[in-house]
Amino acid sequence: MSAYLSRFASSFVMPALYSTGPDITLSKLYKLIEESCPQLANSVQIRIKLMAEGELKDMEQFFDDLSDSFSGTEPEVHKTSVVGLFLRHMILAYSKLSFSQVFKLYTALQQYFQNGEKKTVEDADMELASREEGERKMEKEELDVSIREEEVSCSGPLSQKQAEFFLSQQASLLKNDETKALTPASLQKELNNLLKFNPDFAEAHYLSYLNNLRVQDVFSSTHSLLHYFDRLILTGAESKSNGEEGYGRSLRYAALNLAALHCRFGHYQQAELALQEAIRIAQESNDHVCLQHCLSWLYVLGQKRSDSYVLLEHSVKKAVHFGLPYLASLGIQSLVQQRAFAGKTANKLMDALKDSDLLHWKHSLSELIDISIAQKTAIWRLYGRSTMALQQAQMLLSMNSLESVNAGVQQNNTESFAVALCHLAELHAEQGCFAAASEVLKHLKERFPPNSQHAQLWMLCDQKIQFDRAMNDGKYHLADSLVTGITALNSIEGVYRKAVVLQAQNQMSEAHKLLQKLLIHCQRTRHTEMVISVLLSVAELYWRSSSPTIALPVLLQALALSKEYRLQHLASETVLNLAFAQLILGIPEQALSLLHMAIEPILADGAVLDKGRAMFLVAKCQVASAASCEPLKKAEALEAAIENLNEAKNYFAKVDCKEQIRDVVYFQARLYHTLGKTQERNRCAMLFRQLHQDLPFHGVPLINLL
Repeated sequence: MSAYLSRFASSFVMPALYSTGPDITLSKLYKLIEESCPQLANSVQIRIKLMAEGELKDMEQFFDDLSDSFSGTEPEVHKTSVVGLFLRHMILAYSKLSFSQVFKLYTALQQYFQNGEKKTVEDADMELASREEGERKMEKEELDVSIREEEVSCSGPLSQKQAEFFLSQQASLLKNDETKALTPASLQKELNNLLKFNPDFAEAHYLSYLNNLRVQDVFSSTHSLLHYFDRLILTGAESKSNGEEGYGRSLRYAALNLAALHCRFGHYQQAELALQEAIRIAQESNDHVCLQHCLSWLYVLGQKRSDSYVLLEHSVKKAVHFGLPYLASLGIQSLVQQRAFAGKTANKLMDALKDSDLLHWKHSLSELIDISIAQKTAIWRLYGRSTMALQQAQMLLSMNSLESVNAGVQQNNTESFAVALCHLAELHAEQGCFAAASEVLKHLKERFPPNSQHAQLWMLCDQKIQFDRAMNDGKYHLADSLVTGITALNSIEGVYRKAVVLQAQNQMSEAHKLLQKLLIHCQRTRHTEMVISVLLSVAELYWRSSSPTIALPVLLQALALSKEYRLQHLASETVLNLAFAQLILGIPEQALSLLHMAIEPILADGAVLDKGRAMFLVAKCQVASAASCEPLKKAEALEAAIENLNEAKNYFAKVDCKEQIRDVVYFQARLYHTLGKTQERNRCAMLFRQLHQDLPFHGVPLINLL
């Protein structure tokens, strides 16, 4: 039995056959054996040295001796035991090796032994030179098992299992926690070293493709992707398991992946050509699964067409028919997104997502659960329900992932979490909680560094929040400098923000030209939300140019679109503009009744700035309506207006909107003067003077009749 155990223990040095991780050093191997079975340590060292310093026949004799362990009336080990199954697996793997592979294994064993002996000699010399330093290094070597050690170095030839472990670990990190993966340059260097010793290693080419996607390198990513599928065909990895069909399978999925790659970089014409090639090969092979994936990408390429929902519905039905829950769920969520932009009611969309969630929980598709919750957050924000959006975002962030990830990595660095955190930052900023929003953005920057693939999400969010704060503070030059960064991340958003800055700087003609071009583009691309925002800005240009009658048809068009697509926050903002237009036209009573329709949803789910504007406008309408009343009723109306102005001022103070605060205190000073409250009037007048010295006056006269 001792002879068998020595053979069994020494078999740990055969990583190319059966190891589940990277090779441990020879000294660690000896230490593990000595700790678990001290009486065999010497036999193991002799056996390893005999094979490594001997000839190839010594290693062959070792495997012959292993086979003898099962023979005889009383074998050393039973075939069905755990150890027996392990040995049989090892013997079978060795027997399947060709002569060149056996020689390669023997060479790797010799190299492994020589490196271990060299390391032992170096450690001994170091211990003689400095015993204390040697002890510290040994403790660190034994106790500090860092990720770098486990990742293995690709500076020399690796066993198959070592390379597979390295690639699988890095791929998992890229998917779930990119910050813990090697940097793009370091990972590419390791992959190049690995491919230098094994250029036909297909999986290494695919990881190189993923790594190049991180840095948006279209040429290198395409090159690596094509090499991956070429190696699959050359090595025959596909054909061994699929017969002659393997080659065709590689070709059609190569074309499909190439289409996805071009689509990601915005090369839609090249993507369509590659997709047509994938469809042709898949139809020839009668591969319904590949055709389903092609159908999904056809929708992605043609989703701007009006009839694209028919294609998507057909894709979902086919995915369910062929038992593809992942693809079916993605189709349902895409369909929900399309219906949300088409103005369908929230209850129908949530019912559809509920059916999708059943698929997720049934098949443990944790990634799609995260995507579903992130999409619910976005839908509630689209409909102007900030409370529900906040609830969904917090639910996603507090969820525990169902999928176990290697190396202690939590599955919380995906795009879904980035989207949810960006929504949280914007929701806090809208409520004036800029410190909380900054903390969220700081966490986003740590979790998604600038070189990561989802960093653009928080970059755009950060730029938009900074822009809004600069506009509220009256620092238009600072807001103008932020437009360039926003445009680089989102061209449509950047053009709109540029027009807003021009409008605030009283450059009306330039702002109008820019808004008209943007309106035509958004109507052509069916960007309804931006169309409504542009219409509101155009209407504001008209009434700021003393043409409120021209603004009314534009506002009614914006209100109709908001109601049709159920965009509550934009509908409420449109009603505020309509009420202000009516106030300017001299019909404050109708403006006040119109405000009663919009004030409730604004106070419930609106941004703090919108709440302040609404209360400010209510106060102005109250004052204008009371102009012809008897003195007692007029005084009561003015007192009520002052209370509303105080509430509006508190809202504006939360978002540091100094221009609006200046207008409010100006209005309050005039009301206090009318009521004969001199002390309060002087206090408001002094505050107005301080703000007016800091801020230029760009606004429309508040009201001429008190």
